[in-house]
Amino acid sequence: MSKTSTKGIWKVISASSMGTMIEWYDFYIFGSLAVVISTKFFPSDNPTAAFLSTLATFAAGFVVRPFGALFFGRLGDIIGRKYTFMATLLLMGGSTFLIGCIPSYETIGFLAPLLVLILRLLQGLALGGEYGGAATYVAEHAPAGQKGYWTSWIQTTATVGLFISLMVILATKNVLSAEDFDTWGWRVPFWVSIVMVGVSYLIRKNMDESPEFAKAKKEGTTSTNPLKESFGNRYNLKFVLLALFGATMGQGVVWYTGQFYAMSFMKTVMNIDSSQVDSLLGIALLLGTPFFIFFGWLSDKVGRKYIMMGGMLLAILFYRPIYKMMYTTTDVNYKTEIVEKRLQNTETTKNNDLITTISKTYTDETSYVEKKTTFNDKKEPQSHISITINSSDEWTLIFLVFIQVLFVTMVYGPIAAFLVEMFPTKIRYTSMSLPYHVGNGIFGGLLPAISTYFVTHAKDSGKPDFYLDGLWYPIIIASVCFVIGMIYIDNKNKTNHL
Repeated sequence: MSKTSTKGIWKVISASSMGTMIEWYDFYIFGSLAVVISTKFFPSDNPTAAFLSTLATFAAGFVVRPFGALFFGRLGDIIGRKYTFMATLLLMGGSTFLIGCIPSYETIGFLAPLLVLILRLLQGLALGGEYGGAATYVAEHAPAGQKGYWTSWIQTTATVGLFISLMVILATKNVLSAEDFDTWGWRVPFWVSIVMVGVSYLIRKNMDESPEFAKAKKEGTTSTNPLKESFGNRYNLKFVLLALFGATMGQGVVWYTGQFYAMSFMKTVMNIDSSQVDSLLGIALLLGTPFFIFFGWLSDKVGRKYIMMGGMLLAILFYRPIYKMMYTTTDVNYKTEIVEKRLQNTETTKNNDLITTISKTYTDETSYVEKKTTFNDKKEPQSHISITINSSDEWTLIFLVFIQVLFVTMVYGPIAAFLVEMFPTKIRYTSMSLPYHVGNGIFGGLLPAISTYFVTHAKDSGKPDFYLDGLWYPIIIASVCFVIGMIYIDNKNKTNHL
């Protein structure tokens, strides 16, 4: 393909990126509010089981992403990129809005988690079709030799979507009282998405089809059966499997560890105040996001392979030291309490449950609040801890999360160009979408639930470093992927299909 002019490419980038960013925003609101959602849509008598059920429902949206990749990928290779990812945008936005409208478990019982699960599955199907369309659309507009740089803008959308979801949640919390947010305000971020979806739809509606697909369609060389040509052809299937086990599988677990598990770990294992976690994570994401562009650009110069493999290797080597430092930085067992400032208060609810609140202050300005609930009906007592850390510890955590985000940018920045270059135009949407969404949806999406389970089990078993057990999953998956990728992936950027 001759070098394409960059004229108009920013319009393509804007339309594709905005829609994809909104879809990631929609997807991550659920994860960001998992702690709150677990109290609204699931039985409240066992908070740990409710939280794990919420993570499992969140993971369900990831598990169905490969099916969305197959369904919408096939449509994208037959009818075109533009109309397919317009459909995915509307499906995602509608599902997100409706999650914010579902009555609580106390109101409609088990119908609440069932409806949430169905809408999460629809979200997963939509996202399964969105990414491949956006990445393919941008790549097919990009000049030869610059696909890593231009597609890396799409790679920023997942992080930007997560960042905006955190900011919307923080803004809502600041406007409303804690009681109002807990009662109904948590629904607002779900409702806000419908406005953004409408704006993105209007922008996308006026875009043209990608030049490569339009040319293939005009010449009659589009595929009539993309699924068969993608996965029934042994030669192409080999590249699909290599893309999965040599790249996207490891990229998926590094991505979700560095951004999503880090957030869940700080909130549920380290017990740091939820708003404080959202703020420091937002700063780390803001600082790290430009490196998606840098590593995408660099991959055009030096090749995709060693940048992606380097990110995986660094993650494998440094995850345990990083998370140990995160945990010990804010562990109150290493801090000195100002005993005379300790407060304790006990009150009785209308159900005759006893709520004991213990407040502690430490010499480094860390504050600790524990609420213990002893139930009148002899259920197991519940305890909720919230720690507000000092500024120094906050910046330490920002730095440690930022390092993890750098690993993410190395594996994720070049991956779109890498996948697009592996497959020919007529089956590209289908072929690249499946390994991407199996790697991210299955291996990456299951990470929060699996890692949280490992940590919970290790803690119940009395292991002193229980908080590190959740890291074995991403370390093992990334290690397998690193070995396969180093042996079988060629570092030379392919242009023969473009």
